Amino acid sequence: MKVRKGNSREKILAAAADVARESGPGNLSLDAVAARAGVSKGGLLYNFPSKARLMQALVEHYLAEFQSSLTDAQADGEGLLAAFVKRALDECENKKADKADWIFSAIAEDPDFLSPLRAFHRQLFSRLKEDTGDLRSVLICYLAIEGLRSMNLFDFDILSGSEQNLLLESLLEIAERAR
Repeated sequence: MKVRKGNSREKILAAAADVARESGPGNLSLDAVAARAGVSKGGLLYNFPSKARLMQALVEHYLAEFQSSLTDAQADGEGLLAAFVKRALDECENKKADKADWIFSAIAEDPDFLSPLRAFHRQLFSRLKEDTGDLRSVLICYLAIEGLRSMNLFDFDILSGSEQNLLLESLLEIAERAR
């Protein structure tokens, strides 16, 4: 039963991100999420008693997945900065449907959802500095990647695919030298 609940929660979270991305920030409806996830509205509300709780869980899930991918890379002996750059490289190469447009929906629901994002990025930036000890490399890599993510988020990518790849490969070289 517990596995099923976890699967339902995962399906609902994935559906919520898809619906938010497709319908635009602030237009997420619980009915649309339930339909996309293939669950009843009651099933959705059992897992997430309100739209605010659903959006909060979406933010928490995103941050936990992001953190987990970095932790896994470190467990494999990779430096944190290189893992951060490689994650960005993977996201760009895969052009994931995991684009974080849904974050606008979360913020529209409750601007306080920026707080865990801010805290996560402050902690990540501190960890990057501690792990490498090379502030210049951390600044270059972190700000370039977050710039790419912002361009993607606001849908004004001005770099061609080859330019983006060149940038990310250069950042990876910087990150690997910084270790």
